[in-house]
Amino acid sequence: MPHRHTTLAAVVLLLILPLFLPLGVSVPPAAAQAPGAWDFEAGGPGRRPDQWNGGPSATLAADTVVVHGGRMSGRITRTADSAEAFSALSFGLDADRDGRTIELRGWLKSEDVEGWFGLWFRQDGPDGTVGFDNMQARGLTGTTDWTEHRIVLPLSPEARGLRVGALLGGTGTVWVDDLSLWIDGRPLAAAPRAARTITVLDTDTTFVAGSGIELSGTSDLQADDLALLGRVWGFLKYHHPAATTGRRHWDFELFRVMPPVLAAPDRAAARQALVGWIDGLGPLAPCDPCAEPPVDPAQPADLAWLADQELLGADLAARLQAVHAARPADGDQFYVGAHPNVGNPAFDHEPAYDRHEQVDAGYRLLALFRFWNIVQYCSPNRDIIGADWPGVLREFVPRLAGAGDHDAYRLEMLALVARLNDGHAQLGGAWDVRPPGREGRLPVSVRWIEDQPVVAGYSHPVLGPATGLEIGDVVLAVDGRPAEELMAAWAPYYSASNEPVRRAQLASALPLGPLGDCRMEVRRGDRTLALSARRVGLDSLDLAINRFHTLRGPGFRILDQGVAYMALERIRRDSVRTWIEAALAADAAGLVIDCRAYPADFPIFDLGGHLVDQDTRFVTFTRLDRANPGAFLWDDYRPLAPRQPHFGRPVVVLVDEVSLSSAEYHALAFGAAPRAVVMGSTTAGADGNVSRFALPGGLSTMISGIGVYDADRNNTQRAGIVPDIEVKPTIAGLRAGRDEVLEAAVAHILGLEGTTAGRGDR
Repeated sequence: MPHRHTTLAAVVLLLILPLFLPLGVSVPPAAAQAPGAWDFEAGGPGRRPDQWNGGPSATLAADTVVVHGGRMSGRITRTADSAEAFSALSFGLDADRDGRTIELRGWLKSEDVEGWFGLWFRQDGPDGTVGFDNMQARGLTGTTDWTEHRIVLPLSPEARGLRVGALLGGTGTVWVDDLSLWIDGRPLAAAPRAARTITVLDTDTTFVAGSGIELSGTSDLQADDLALLGRVWGFLKYHHPAATTGRRHWDFELFRVMPPVLAAPDRAAARQALVGWIDGLGPLAPCDPCAEPPVDPAQPADLAWLADQELLGADLAARLQAVHAARPADGDQFYVGAHPNVGNPAFDHEPAYDRHEQVDAGYRLLALFRFWNIVQYCSPNRDIIGADWPGVLREFVPRLAGAGDHDAYRLEMLALVARLNDGHAQLGGAWDVRPPGREGRLPVSVRWIEDQPVVAGYSHPVLGPATGLEIGDVVLAVDGRPAEELMAAWAPYYSASNEPVRRAQLASALPLGPLGDCRMEVRRGDRTLALSARRVGLDSLDLAINRFHTLRGPGFRILDQGVAYMALERIRRDSVRTWIEAALAADAAGLVIDCRAYPADFPIFDLGGHLVDQDTRFVTFTRLDRANPGAFLWDDYRPLAPRQPHFGRPVVVLVDEVSLSSAEYHALAFGAAPRAVVMGSTTAGADGNVSRFALPGGLSTMISGIGVYDADRNNTQRAGIVPDIEVKPTIAGLRAGRDEVLEAAVAHILGLEGTTAGRGDR
């Protein structure tokens, strides 16, 4: 669940894996492994086994010399120069067993560990973590021989997924091997399977093998009629009792009504086919009580089209209006639920159809209609998409109908998802077809600086400099094509909430492409240079090393200028008080909280409380009104509450384009402190707990599931967190190895010392 925060959960525990996976990438299950026991035999020497995940990638490998069982083990090696604060290996599987306790067993060996290591085990529920232990409290360190370790947790009835693995925080080497899971003292495979409610999705198998609908294209009439079908089908999905009660398999209802709509000789016949289908769903039961439209919603439902007889005709408009009037007040829905505690939409009844590797035209249109209607009725940000959403539906009908192979289908879905302009809405399962592909990469990172793509770092200490590219080089062309031309061609397939972030993504994609040699044209100072560089496999690179823009090294330190510094990705809730006390003991002139990263923990209230001397509101949410699909209601949230010791000195919160989701939420909170200012550049503009759902053909995506506004109800989605003081890096500063944003923060704090300037004075 890359890039998400759990805003309302009572307990938010350390979430390791999302730090190391690209946004939207799903973790494959271990289909080839026996349930309940895992080793590293699937891998090869010097690389991670295919079914394990984690990172940073440069710190992980398979070992054929030091093993506990079999011929391979997993190895984690960290040095003082390793990226991130820790490294982890992990493996995921479904939580589909019943029992009282669940136990992870595994063998670990260590050498010269300075810091700590351990197994780690996490249970994931619909709203995030419902059980966690990483053995940090046991203080494992130093050099140890192979030893079996165990983690025992209550088996949560809310658990939907399990993640197991090992991690190393600090330096040294750890080996891991022969992990297994046990429930109530029995191997996982021997434990009884959890009872699962049988639904219409299990009993109606009519179209499991395919929709039976084949199209190579559509006429204008067919495209118009299919777009109308998509809107009507989606409206009924969230309003008609045949769908909301789960009596009908709604995907398969689409395949039942689509053929007569396609065969209709004119618009009137298509409308009549829809009227006949609706009548065939059965009579509407009277609602008692009936739902009422919400008063002063944050976002009203978009239903004016139900009265558009030019679009619908009289009979179809009457049928749809009758369905809307008969919706019950309880708002029960089969195809959309709500995650506990938070309330963002849950889509547990959206089948993936992942066995349909080559989805037919019916399933391709189902993907379009499912995505479009989830946005239409379940997105808190529908009104700020920045596009004519009904127009997007009509545009993509012929595009999806005519996408003749799996790659074309995935490429069109990438383009569709990008139209949402939601940085959370990436398309898992399609990374390899998004241009320019992911076969190889130059061992450099590229950032968008001074409105240009600029080489900003190396992802391999030897291969990077060997390219001849230098920090500060402006990329002008790749393989003879201007960088601007390439980025313009790729842009429709890149999903971002705002254009600055989209440009940053496109710049970072310039090193990607086929393996082997490529030609680079760069500007270095006042010279234009032609270089020959080589793309290598991604597995050989440390792709995380330049992902964040915080200082490397300790998460807390006192800078030379006497200013305290905290890096967001290394702040733990249990470290906050100690660090605040250390800052006060050092008589720090102020505090820099660097949010140019993604948090590994959730210290928002722990740290924020030390920065305020009274209850301080900083956020307002919106939540889906399921009795009125498409409408969202205001929902105030608890403020920052004062904690001791109070840090009443100047605070600067640093943000930029990599400040995404939870990082934005933390920056919003910290920036609300009375002596705080936010400095840097506009953030990614994708906040709010994510709601994930599947799409046909093994694809998946997410939307921002709740609206996140500041205390004055200004939307942060797409707008991002706009800094009070804008400071951006420069090419000259990059070449000189300077962090100009941090330098400006320190100078600002020193200039503020002894004053009360800050957010509270504006």
